[in-house]
Amino acid sequence: MNANTDFRMSARRFTATAAATVLAAGPVALAGAGAAHASADHGRASAVVLRTGLDVSLLNKTVNVPLAVSLNEVRAPRSAERTALTARLDGVDGGQPFSVLRADVASAKATVSASGAEASTNLTHARIHVPGLPLLSLIEVGQVTSKATCEAGRKPVASATLLGGVTVLGKKVTLTVGGPTEVKVPGVGEVRIDFSKTRTTSRTAAASALELKVSVNPLKLNVADVEGTLTLGSVMCESPSAPAVSVSAPPPDIKPQGAAAESGLAETGGASTTPYVVGGAVVLLAAGGAAVALARRRHA
Repeated sequence: MNANTDFRMSARRFTATAAATVLAAGPVALAGAGAAHASADHGRASAVVLRTGLDVSLLNKTVNVPLAVSLNEVRAPRSAERTALTARLDGVDGGQPFSVLRADVASAKATVSASGAEASTNLTHARIHVPGLPLLSLIEVGQVTSKATCEAGRKPVASATLLGGVTVLGKKVTLTVGGPTEVKVPGVGEVRIDFSKTRTTSRTAAASALELKVSVNPLKLNVADVEGTLTLGSVMCESPSAPAVSVSAPPPDIKPQGAAAESGLAETGGASTTPYVVGGAVVLLAAGGAAVALARRRHA
């Protein structure tokens, strides 16, 4: 076997290898064109056992002291359980601490995950006081619970339940869903109570076990008036958003341009491997040209 024969065989091997490499790259590139990625929001959830927004007026009527406190206010993913809440107000009972809430159980919980969000509260055997009424409870409840659930792909749900008796300013009352209950005590004040207020949308849910609008005039411990709101068992959740999927567009088909193909000629198509076939042909042509040139030099 002479040198020219060896060279021609080497050129053929190189040409076949180059063409195979170009054609083999086609499927890999196409496989990457269909890749997708997704992102998801886990939603939100929050819960609080008690929140107050009260304005306390002192006897001289020149000073208004705000009482804005909360017990076991949590945001996902957290939980808390504390059964007592005290506060201090300047000018009220010489600045001594007073009890706002005491309960056997006072817990709040909020959780989130890819499948949904949930919040809940539980208040058992609770007594709530306001400034100026150290011995008389504003309200006493047996047990109130609230819950909001927002599962991915489902309608959000919110609920509140009340078990046991309810006493407001020393008077036993019966609460009803769908309408406020008003309690008036001469010489002390009045309280308006809304039970089990819920709100839902396509992605959110919220509930308040009890909402109280307070207006009392105790005239004790240097307190003239107490007005404002209290909320027990407030929960809220928001379901995860739908994943946003992004997919790369596949290469467009190559359509024949100009006049129709003549009879007897193969029709050019838009197959996705066409660029790779053309690339292989170019490599083959270049390799063949190099082999011919080298052979001529050797003959010369």
